[in-house]
Amino acid sequence: MHENTTRRPPAANDIRLRKLLDDTLTAPHWPQGFVMRAFEHQDAPALHALLEEVFDDGADGPFDEWWPRIAGDAEFDPALCFLAIDGKGLLAGAALCWTSGFVKDLAVHPESRRQGLGEALMRQVFLTFRERGATHVDLKTNIVKNTAAFRLYERLGMIPVDWEG
Repeated sequence: MHENTTRRPPAANDIRLRKLLDDTLTAPHWPQGFVMRAFEHQDAPALHALLEEVFDDGADGPFDEWWPRIAGDAEFDPALCFLAIDGKGLLAGAALCWTSGFVKDLAVHPESRRQGLGEALMRQVFLTFRERGATHVDLKTNIVKNTAAFRLYERLGMIPVDWEG
């Protein structure tokens, strides 16, 4: 597996975290009223809207620039994009991963937070990559701007590693 070279460089307070995919992994528990399903092409606009809502930094650009960049990336595999759907059929959360075992984006809509969706999505990511033969999963987060996510990752047993991995 090659590593995507188009990732943004680390900013101040960014940290790379790793989860070793050993035999201690547990299955995700999906909160009542939510289900996980696989990504389908028609989900792309809703996924982009969720990322825009959650990250609100404009870094991904408009949909018509973002989607070709994502779908055309050699590391994009629709089977590694996990969607949490609420009882109304709306996208409540997502984990978009690269084939190299890197979580590009984990996003939970503000109205669906504090119910365990982020944890369930990450546990699904861990199990899927272990089934694919990976030994670890990495991600980048900011320990100042994203303290809630950082605490989740720590709770899930993720540990800091060097940027070069």
